[in-house]
Amino acid sequence: MLYTERAELILQQLQLQAVVKISDLAELMQVSVDTVRRDLKTMEQNGLVKCVRGGACLPESLVSLSSFAGREIINIDRKREAARKALKYVRRGSVIALNSGTTNTILAQELAARNDSFTVITNNLAAVSILMQNPSITLIAVGGNVDSVEKSTYGSECEQEFGKYYPDTAFLSINAVNYQDGFTDFRFLEMGVIRLLAERAREVIAVMDSSKIGKRSRKQVLSLQQVDRMVTDDAVPDTVRKKYEEQGLVLE
Repeated sequence: MLYTERAELILQQLQLQAVVKISDLAELMQVSVDTVRRDLKTMEQNGLVKCVRGGACLPESLVSLSSFAGREIINIDRKREAARKALKYVRRGSVIALNSGTTNTILAQELAARNDSFTVITNNLAAVSILMQNPSITLIAVGGNVDSVEKSTYGSECEQEFGKYYPDTAFLSINAVNYQDGFTDFRFLEMGVIRLLAERAREVIAVMDSSKIGKRSRKQVLSLQQVDRMVTDDAVPDTVRKKYEEQGLVLE
């Protein structure tokens, strides 16, 4: 197996789990531990991985806690690609829910451009300001405490209000996902909303760009099995998609 082939396999493993061990990679690829160490060092020099004790992770394995505005422009093309794919799950007359997050704010831009009528329930104040420009959309803004950084509402009042609805589809913007830890996030104030929507909605769809795959954030919010499908961009290898699908999570 050539270096390029080994590097590709290592990257695929890192899209399944947050950290890979040198010993596991050596066994998987049937090469020596020293060979894996050299490969990881070369990949780190090329900016592909970050070496940690006994293994490696993707760069910035703990997803950056930058501002909302900063996250909104990171990987914006991939986020928009994922958002546009999600549109096919929005049907005329349906009731959908959006939580807070930059990807759902971009999804709101795509939804606002549609001509058909549907209902949106959301605590995402950035999305509200966009969706209110389309009068054909019935918009329900969920109140509560205001998070000025995340441009959203949160808290018991917010969750109680969300709990009154049973959406056809919940589109969830979540910070990270990997094969071992499931869906994780750093927004502790948002986790109650995410979990509530996952319980109430008929269909649960995570809308996430591919840079979030294989990452781990601060705390688990959902298991892979609690999400029906994940809509992402086309940068995910088929082998990685298949692995997630074996766990019951469809990647599109």
